[in-house]
Amino acid sequence: MLPTQLTDSRAFEIAKAMLDGFDRHYKIFRETSADAKVRFEQADWHGQQLAQRVRIEFYDLRVNEAVARLENDYLASELPMEVWHQIKLFYIGLLTNHKQPELAETFFNSVTIRMLHRRYFRNDFIFVRPAVSTEYIEDEDPKAKPTFRAYYPTRENLRAMLKTVIQSYELDEPFEDLNRDVGFVFEALQEQVGNVRLRTNFQIQVLSSLFFRNKGAYIVGKVINGFRSLPFAIPILHNSKKRLYIDAALFGEDDLLALFSFARAYFMVDMEVPSAYVQFLRTLMPRKPRAEIYSALGLQKHGKNLFYRDFLFHLRHSSDKFRIAPGIKGMVMLVFDLPSYPFVFKVIKDFFPPQKETTRDLIMSKYVLVKQHDRVGRMADSLEFTNVAFPRDRFDDELIAELKHFSPSVMEEEGDVLILKHLYIERRMVPLNIYIQEADGEQLEHAVIEYGNALKDLVAANIFPGDMLWKNFGVTRNGKVVFYDYDEIEYITDCNFRTVPLPRNEEEEMSGEVWYSVGPHDVFPETFGPFLLGDPRVRAIFMKHHAELLEADFWQQHKERIKAGYVHDVFPYDRGRRFVHKLHLASADSESSSETTPVEEPVDVPAEGPAVHDQGRLTGFTAGGSSAN
Repeated sequence: MLPTQLTDSRAFEIAKAMLDGFDRHYKIFRETSADAKVRFEQADWHGQQLAQRVRIEFYDLRVNEAVARLENDYLASELPMEVWHQIKLFYIGLLTNHKQPELAETFFNSVTIRMLHRRYFRNDFIFVRPAVSTEYIEDEDPKAKPTFRAYYPTRENLRAMLKTVIQSYELDEPFEDLNRDVGFVFEALQEQVGNVRLRTNFQIQVLSSLFFRNKGAYIVGKVINGFRSLPFAIPILHNSKKRLYIDAALFGEDDLLALFSFARAYFMVDMEVPSAYVQFLRTLMPRKPRAEIYSALGLQKHGKNLFYRDFLFHLRHSSDKFRIAPGIKGMVMLVFDLPSYPFVFKVIKDFFPPQKETTRDLIMSKYVLVKQHDRVGRMADSLEFTNVAFPRDRFDDELIAELKHFSPSVMEEEGDVLILKHLYIERRMVPLNIYIQEADGEQLEHAVIEYGNALKDLVAANIFPGDMLWKNFGVTRNGKVVFYDYDEIEYITDCNFRTVPLPRNEEEEMSGEVWYSVGPHDVFPETFGPFLLGDPRVRAIFMKHHAELLEADFWQQHKERIKAGYVHDVFPYDRGRRFVHKLHLASADSESSSETTPVEEPVDVPAEGPAVHDQGRLTGFTAGGSSAN
């Protein structure tokens, strides 16, 4: 038994070393996020993509460093539990005036879980519940920028104030025509505000940092009038002449939910106090869980931590049983769900049928690829967990039998607890094949068009889904089609798109077998039709809108362009919302006004499909409707 004084001294040193590890992590994380502004100004899209991938790896690297330091300097894993208990108490004390206490708690959990047995994964030794409040944290440095800025326009100077808001971000590239763009935003806001009486507290609040993703920068804020508020986001893009322009004005909770969707890559945004950003964003999207907002800001480890807390809370307050998920069973994944919970759980099987030439490691690498890639609104984010303990009696017998048969190496039973050693959790969606079976009329047309748009967006992001069957896509609550089966995913640039060669003789023409050579990365788009378009209704819609997807040239041309270094624009809003559609009027006006010049639209922009938007018009500044996720 160590003397109390020595125990306290060592516990404090270890707590300080762990917090030093987190502070190093967040410093690097924040520097990379802040540098996104420079990369945007320089139109360094490949640098932005690389930074996105690398930033995701930072967390595990810092955790590994912290674990190694604690082992080398303190033999921490061999310390008695009373010392670990003291470590946590000292750590809490060190977080008293910290700017990111909630993230530091998650970092503490990550390090501790690597070093202790799972029987200690309780609130005595890790942060099962938060110990430090994040309410009203602000950077007290007078030189630091606040979380958000407030502007107080009148109806007469609103246009000028909007220009001031945009200029306050001090982008180091000129706008093509800022007066024209501000005019577009002003008109869009006027459509929302109408002739509503402006109250004494009428104001515009914007978060102080820009949000960067893909090739766009976004101003995010809200308009407040009386007791009502209207969320908004303003996307800023580059044209081919390296000039900036405002592409659209997005209003209402639904538009913000689409922008922050779980199927899109994480934003890069410079935040001293992330909890303050999350709190502000929650006022814009009250239906979006904090876990998903943290993840959308690139803080996916803390998002996962919050998700798991919410999941445990749901388990305690529900009684239904886990079951095999409805739909066609997968050959690679065993999928189950809890009917009352809007997520599905996916376990890799221990063995696969002969036609699936893959391995567990290869499948896991595909999920890493998706995590690090720009998901362009078409690939669901997956939360990866290890050693998850479930109450055994919440699993129905059929599911237990499936787990024992297909994934015995992944499951372990300890009394009344069932432990899954590795699984993925994703947002539940309606499988597209089921949706199409039940749809007709406009719903069916929308689903088929959205499916083709999803494929085109994936192509723009350099992703070939591999298995393109309807069952591998899902429909979200707002009608968006999203891909979620990643075991055969490949980069477009790694594929060889070919046309089926003509048969050389009658024997080949009549053969039921493939008579031509097929390499491991060869893809024949014209062969997609028989698998996808058996339903005449579906075929008619698909051929009307997406026939080019059955042509090798379409895929090959995109491949060559991506290999040449081009990065496509894929917008998180419907193309009909873009100001480019006002160009004809703007061009006509420019003949009589030198202030207005037409926007130059980015070259070769893939179209997004029709989206269902509740614009939250400001007859009372109401915002929202059906969920956009």
